[in-house]
Amino acid sequence: MTSIQTLTLEVADPTAADRFYTAFGLGSRVRLRASEAPTTGFRGFTLSLTVSQPANVNSFIDAALDAGATPLKPAAKSFWGYGGVVQAPDGTIWKVATSAKKDTGPAAKEIDQVVLLLGASDVAATKRFYLDRGLTVAKSFGRKYVEFDSGSSPVKLALYGRRAAAKDVGVPMDGTGSHRLVIGSDAGPFTDPDGFAWEPAASSTPTPAPTS
Repeated sequence: MTSIQTLTLEVADPTAADRFYTAFGLGSRVRLRASEAPTTGFRGFTLSLTVSQPANVNSFIDAALDAGATPLKPAAKSFWGYGGVVQAPDGTIWKVATSAKKDTGPAAKEIDQVVLLLGASDVAATKRFYLDRGLTVAKSFGRKYVEFDSGSSPVKLALYGRRAAAKDVGVPMDGTGSHRLVIGSDAGPFTDPDGFAWEPAASSTPTPAPTS
């Protein structure tokens, strides 16, 4: 079964981005690659951390803000649970959320799952594209939302309409240029209908940790 093994963010300053993601608590969960590719506005995707309780949401959001992230949506309760949205200094949008509405223990920076949500111009067409490349559907809601089976992958892939994806995190849907994201898997290389690049996971070499 095709699955995502790595996520590489293309950033202008890998050393600064490494400091942010270390402070945020992601460590090696994302990889960094230097890039000056032009990009403006919404990049067409969001990354989400699903956690077990509201206190953990607050722990990640606070760490991100302390490390220089910009708040897009403050952490708050909703009908589906509790969550908030921040934008990292490199421009990547991160959502941290839980379906739980009450804490069951002390706060901890523990991640249950990373979810990559791609904003698609045509969800149904992009769904077919990924099915042809070996992914299998776990959940599907017509032409609005698709969630693929992640199996043992550290990253779950989902599709949402671009406008809906932008609205969910509180930003305008308009954007141009590079997505500044490369997805590593056992299915690449290819580029999907919305311009998201996939490559063999083995070639997604992480940026070495900075030395003092």
